[in-house]
Amino acid sequence: MGNPVSQFQIVSKAPEATALFYGQLFGWSIDADNAMGYRRIDTGSTEGIQGGIWPAPPQAANFAQLFVTVGDVAASAQRAGELGARVIIPPTTLPEGETIAVLHDPQGMPFAIWSASKA
Repeated sequence: MGNPVSQFQIVSKAPEATALFYGQLFGWSIDADNAMGYRRIDTGSTEGIQGGIWPAPPQAANFAQLFVTVGDVAASAQRAGELGARVIIPPTTLPEGETIAVLHDPQGMPFAIWSASKA
């Protein structure tokens, strides 16, 4: 199957302003119609990957994050921990059915792993 980078996420302390900026700059469509405050980005292209904007928690800085598709989020999070990563958000099933986990690699870089089916 491989493990492609399948999505990006911009974590912002000002998500509405961030969505407005990138939408106007690149012509991206931004959809904020969900209960979690997530703003889904449609870049308008079949090339590259799609993404979203998430409100940053108070203690976090603004940053961009890559999502890597895996077959089993729980197993991949465990393996990442064995390799020195720190789990920030344990495997969690989202309202639309995807499962994600957010980690910091051994150097402190945040990344996420996700699966379209429950892990």
